[in-house]
Amino acid sequence: MRKSPIAGQNYSFKGKLENWAEGMDYCAVPVPERITKSLGTKSAVLVLAQVNSSKPFKVSLFPVGGGKHYIRIKASVRQETGTKAGDQVVMRLTVLDRSDVTYPKDLLAVLKSVGMTQEFKALPPGEQNFLLRRIDEAAKPETRKKRIQEAVQAVRRRQEKFTNRKN
Repeated sequence: MRKSPIAGQNYSFKGKLENWAEGMDYCAVPVPERITKSLGTKSAVLVLAQVNSSKPFKVSLFPVGGGKHYIRIKASVRQETGTKAGDQVVMRLTVLDRSDVTYPKDLLAVLKSVGMTQEFKALPPGEQNFLLRRIDEAAKPETRKKRIQEAVQAVRRRQEKFTNRKN
């Protein structure tokens, strides 16, 4: 297997929207085996996705073991497309380059003020992209500020984890 998927690869497939957590509003679509094989990795894969004719959104294909991936479909996307668990959907995916990261100015300002810019940029790409997506998806300014603080806390927890390992 290759070490990482090739940015820019495009895929499309039909899949069934599955309820992934009983009692919770969490749905996902299984990625066909042929696509997982083509990606060449069992790790998470950052993509730009579309469900039916939705607006494109960033998300990671998440591994579930056995060389399989799923793609989580947020409630807002399901609402936009009028879909629910059990519905067939058309998925369109474009593999993104994890190293091509755009950092929001407000996040960089906070990281700089607490002296953690380099530590944030040293986070694994998957964790960085997850935190950046959460910040970008915030609908309200107060939610965005809260998520920026959560990103700072994530960096602090990681630093503490590695500090404790050394001692």
